[in-house]
Amino acid sequence: MPYEPPTHRVERSIRATTGARVVAGVDEVGRGAWAGPVTVCAAVTGLRRPPEGLTDSKLLTPLRRTALAEVLTGWVTHHALGHASAEEIDALGMTAALRLAAVRALEALPERPDAVILDGKHDYLGAPWNVRTVVKGDQSCVAVAAASVIAKVSRDAMLAALAPECPEYDFASNAGYPSPVHKSALEEHGPTRHHRRSWAYLDALPRWRHLRLPPPREAKAAESLEDAGQLGIF
Repeated sequence: MPYEPPTHRVERSIRATTGARVVAGVDEVGRGAWAGPVTVCAAVTGLRRPPEGLTDSKLLTPLRRTALAEVLTGWVTHHALGHASAEEIDALGMTAALRLAAVRALEALPERPDAVILDGKHDYLGAPWNVRTVVKGDQSCVAVAAASVIAKVSRDAMLAALAPECPEYDFASNAGYPSPVHKSALEEHGPTRHHRRSWAYLDALPRWRHLRLPPPREAKAAESLEDAGQLGIF
């Protein structure tokens, strides 16, 4: 099915209405995984014509996504990655972990952005960042789409690098997300140090249920029903 390529429309609007000079697109990957970090990419692209085929990373094949990421890392003006580990997710809850990863990415840029385009409808960044949320921004905004692809390829590579350490879990194929092989390995071997142990999937594993950590109190209050739906109950 044909798709509309992303544009600079939102970025141009922000520049025109706020006077912002540096606008970063931000997107995350790993929110719904059972293992591994949540990863955020911040990308600054200017207003140049994007590479052919740029869109939301989820709409690309793995081969195309990897090839495009190689092009994008040289094409963007600047980009930086931030991660929040499984341990930090368990300690803070997903909303706070997302903010931590995003701030790490934004602060790693060589120049602080005047404004941030954040994919989705929920502003998990907040003050002091000047944020514009855009639903499906990874499909409609060039900078967010670029961040989406770079973040996805980077995190997939991180999880693939864990495969030799945890071969039973097939991280190279599932990137820590739910899959039949991943579920089977959890049932047999239990969670590794890379797993999020405050998540509900452990309730379905009688042998390992005692290892589940209580969700942070702040997470219970702050996280939306949409976030809770990402917890991966079997």
